[in-house]
Amino acid sequence: MHTTFSKAEIERYSRHLLIPEFGMEAQRKLKEAKVLVVGSGGLGSPLLQYLAAAGVGSLGIVDYDVVDASNLQRQVIFGAESVGKAKVDEAKKRIQSLNPYIEVKTYNSLLTSENALEIIRDYDLVADGTDNFATRYLVNDACVLLDKPNIYASIFRFDGQVSVFNYVDSDGQRGPNYRDLFPTPPPPGLVPSCAEGGVLGVLPGIIGSLQALEVIKVITGIGEPLSGRLFVFDALSFSSRILKVRPDPANPLNGENPSQTQLIDYEDFCGAGHVEEEFNTQLHVAAISVKDLQKLKVENADFQLIDVREPHEYDIVNIGGELIPLGEIEQHIGKISQNKQVIIHCRTGVRSAKAIQKLESQFGFSNLYNLTGGILAYAQEVDKALPVY
Repeated sequence: MHTTFSKAEIERYSRHLLIPEFGMEAQRKLKEAKVLVVGSGGLGSPLLQYLAAAGVGSLGIVDYDVVDASNLQRQVIFGAESVGKAKVDEAKKRIQSLNPYIEVKTYNSLLTSENALEIIRDYDLVADGTDNFATRYLVNDACVLLDKPNIYASIFRFDGQVSVFNYVDSDGQRGPNYRDLFPTPPPPGLVPSCAEGGVLGVLPGIIGSLQALEVIKVITGIGEPLSGRLFVFDALSFSSRILKVRPDPANPLNGENPSQTQLIDYEDFCGAGHVEEEFNTQLHVAAISVKDLQKLKVENADFQLIDVREPHEYDIVNIGGELIPLGEIEQHIGKISQNKQVIIHCRTGVRSAKAIQKLESQFGFSNLYNLTGGILAYAQEVDKALPVY
């Protein structure tokens, strides 16, 4: 029995129906489709709105976060009235007002190895709009194990990427997956997230719309999906490239000798979750809490505070430290005291731990302390009037 459309739905989707290569059949496939969107932030905002507007019949949204004021610069599915509220609830309100003829199911929780298979199993495909490596590997592996296409996108500063993973074409050939492109994650702390490195506000709109396009192509069968290809976009030069992605024989999921048949601990796999503690321990770095720093300030203790962030970060907010960016610290050794306690900080504690390791191993310092949690912890635990970024 064919899915039917009401008069109101036909009028709503008429511009689709008028396209000879699309028509009623493709629209019917959209209405019958079930798509899970992981993440309702920068990429999720255009992705969810365009999929809802296009008429995808059932949308699932996974996100455990609440709307923050800093989200509004790019996450256009939310308004100022959404700040402090659950993202999935606010996103659902928006897309249901956009299209009342679709169903929306929300999962206000973190996607984990314990729940991913259960959640993803009910959907035809997944669109990954997350911003961390642990969840990207989790989504990829779950999709491969469940035989679901994974429409991937990522953004950072001025750059974006889009691809289609684990897609089976009309000839029955399966395309590569995320592990074929990135067999292993980068070392923890090496690649900053958007929250740490920033992103141009319009970029998620551009890349998220392209991601929605690939979702629609996969569902309807029109065109040629980005399977086996990675689209790379540079907003500053307005240039793009398409790179070939080939299956990796060593892929642990579906390579020549598969070794992984279930989901794993992705926080551990990516070295995430305790990045700062790992740097402090592995690099043998002494640490001090933000409350102890505040105590030293109140007591007018004789110590030196150094900020190793970048100048543009210092302009946003600072706690009175002397600015010596990490990349320039070797040129300013003479400014760092060797005779009293020196506390070094950054945004979260990772860059400052690297700075201390370098100063101790190369220049013999023995009086350095890393500020645990960095300026974010200071703003949260000591001075709540400070802006966070």
